[in-house]
Amino acid sequence: MARRSTKTPPPDDFEEKILDIDVVDEMQGSFLEYAYSVIYSRALPDARDGLKPVHRRIVYQMNEMGLRPDRGYVKCARVVGEVMGKLHPHGDASIYDALVRMAQPFSMRLPLVDGHGNFGSLGNDDPPAAMRYTECRMADATSLMTESIDEETVAFQSNYDGQEQEPVVLPAAYPNLLVNGTTGIAVGMATNMPPHNLGEVIAAARHLIKHPGADLETLMRFVPGPDLPTGGRIVGLGGIKDAYAKGRGSFKIRATVAVENVTPRRKGLVVTELPFSVGPEKVIAKIKDLVSAKKLQGIADVKDLTDRSHGLRLVIEVKNGFVPEAVLEQLYKLTPMEESFGINNVALVDGQPLTLGLKELLEVYLDHRFDVVRRRSEFRRTKRRNRLHLVEGLLVALIDIDEVIRLIRSSDNSAQAKDRLIEHFSLSEIQTQYILDTPLRRLTRFDRIELESERDRLNAEIDELTAILESDTELRKLVSTELAAVAKKFGTDRRTVLLESAGSQVAAVPLEVADDPCRVLLSSTGLLARTANGDPIVFQEDAKRAKHDVIVSAVPATARGDVGVVTSMGRLMRLSVIDLPQLPDTHAAPNLSGGAMVAEFLTLDADEEVVCLTTLDESSPGLAIGTLQGVVKRVVPEYPANKDELEVITLKDGDRIVGAVELRTGEEDLVFITSDAQLLRYPAGQVRPQGRPAGGMAGVKLTEGAEVLSFAAVDPAADAVVFTVAGSHGTLDDSVLTCKLTPFDQYPRKGRATGGVRCQRFLKGEDLLVFAWAGPTPARAAQKNGTPATLPEPDPRRDGSGTPLESPVAVIAGPL
Repeated sequence: MARRSTKTPPPDDFEEKILDIDVVDEMQGSFLEYAYSVIYSRALPDARDGLKPVHRRIVYQMNEMGLRPDRGYVKCARVVGEVMGKLHPHGDASIYDALVRMAQPFSMRLPLVDGHGNFGSLGNDDPPAAMRYTECRMADATSLMTESIDEETVAFQSNYDGQEQEPVVLPAAYPNLLVNGTTGIAVGMATNMPPHNLGEVIAAARHLIKHPGADLETLMRFVPGPDLPTGGRIVGLGGIKDAYAKGRGSFKIRATVAVENVTPRRKGLVVTELPFSVGPEKVIAKIKDLVSAKKLQGIADVKDLTDRSHGLRLVIEVKNGFVPEAVLEQLYKLTPMEESFGINNVALVDGQPLTLGLKELLEVYLDHRFDVVRRRSEFRRTKRRNRLHLVEGLLVALIDIDEVIRLIRSSDNSAQAKDRLIEHFSLSEIQTQYILDTPLRRLTRFDRIELESERDRLNAEIDELTAILESDTELRKLVSTELAAVAKKFGTDRRTVLLESAGSQVAAVPLEVADDPCRVLLSSTGLLARTANGDPIVFQEDAKRAKHDVIVSAVPATARGDVGVVTSMGRLMRLSVIDLPQLPDTHAAPNLSGGAMVAEFLTLDADEEVVCLTTLDESSPGLAIGTLQGVVKRVVPEYPANKDELEVITLKDGDRIVGAVELRTGEEDLVFITSDAQLLRYPAGQVRPQGRPAGGMAGVKLTEGAEVLSFAAVDPAADAVVFTVAGSHGTLDDSVLTCKLTPFDQYPRKGRATGGVRCQRFLKGEDLLVFAWAGPTPARAAQKNGTPATLPEPDPRRDGSGTPLESPVAVIAGPL
């Protein structure tokens, strides 16, 4: 079945007309119309108020809705609906996007919308919420854009359907185009203008008002460069000068970065400002991609610690062994932490898109502002003249009020009364009507005084406005004064730092720390550090002592190598040298107050302590170990590179290491000092080296209840001493302890596993040693907290009794 046609047939008198149009001509004409619409109605700002049509319509409609800064917020959807329905015949998404940008403090230097809710984040990492959730009102500075718009200061035009009126341009009490910048892509042209500092721009404008012939160099003293909302550092000012001169140029923006100790073990790059329109998520993603592709080295971790209280804080942890400044140069080169900004100052001037320099932009704005103030002054003068006309008529009536009342009462109607008053008092029709409309209660003596006062005030204001309109100097002076007031109220400090060049000297610095010789040090208080070079440590006996200067263990190493840490539980753990903090390069004896605690690098048990440091050199004579129960062991130096933790001795239950030292020659004497004041000394050669799992052999013969206090390896050719402190089981009060310092050569060698010789005679009340040490001189003593302690004078008696202890001694060390 055929479908019935619903097409309406043409009327009988219809005459078909077909026009032949060349498709080329049609395409050209249509494209030109489209291009014209995009250029003038969407993409390019007006050089006078610096706004595109959509932004202008949003600001104007918010002003019409009464959304003042002192009023409550309203839903953004309501504003978008009003703008779309009355002024902007486009989609709501484009209107809301424009409104959101005007509310973002990281997009505009002086935001025009006060937003309440989620208006997005830097770099659009977190998009804004829908307009049904967010709220807005005019910002404080927005009132300056619409100020005196109801005083015929600007021209109005019909909206898209002719039912509403909208301003062609806003009065704009400050140079918004320069202050907030803009970006837009039209057909065949584009604009991209950076924000500037309000105070600087107004200072340049005021100078141009006073000196219309000022050159660009003079104006750039006031406006040296852009001032971006997100801060950062502009590197290279040549492109900025080109842009200010010709309207086009470019510059580089760098993030603001500081090198800080982000952890006790690691340095990092802390980013507090990013380039304009770059968000932290973009930077993090790029860094992770580069690290995964092995195109970026030295990055350990990236953390975004940005919050509302502290603002942007992006922490980039740098691996130990890499120079932070060199890593930063890599980041500038490979990531958005350095971006280029191309300036293209294209704006509409008298309906024509032009590329403008700094002076031209200021001149166009000032011409507009002169016109606004002139039209405003004319409007105010006319309004005051009209009011003065009414006041003068009312004063004439008040002079002979009785006659006025008589004429009105004797008239048949209001029209007759009006005519008789005009004829009798020579009043105008407007004055007469105003007298008739004035209630009798106002026609008192006091009202006459008020009217005379108002007349004088109006005359003064009219004279002042006339002076402004008739004098170009007064007009310029007024505009300059108003601009100064705006700068005083809304001006802020510059955020962006301007640099002639990068000023970096890191290009010649290698990315990684060189594997230079150094020494790893362990202090008596458990601090670890490394020196800047591998020179031996030299103590000066008369040097001034400092806290934490007693170094109980030191081994040679390289900056990128490993050393071993021996603990009291018989464990040897690897420690990366590059992880340790480096001490300043100084000729004085090192002070480890700048070091880091062992616990920050190694995990120790509750009753486990670090005994000594050792190299992992398998060509050395190995470790010598002495335990609490008198066991001695020399360890064969075999340390597998693939293990971070090794066992160097198998300890019996209740036993622990009291001393360990890496032998240098193998010719040293091993020394045990026990709690019952016995000292045993014998050559290290009497101890056969054993593998790491072995349990050692008998080192010293202990009496019932005695234990080893100290174990050391001493070079027999060196000057050495033995220090002992005696006390009793009943008390360990420092005030009743006695000590003795004896030359090491006073003690003879004995055989391994014997009892040794007495090293201190106990006084009455003493029954054990509480501290003992043997080692080379000069010896340094310290208290438990690292504070220096004093040692007594040497006593040549091998088994003599001690003298009272002057200050508590917790540790002693000699030169290492």
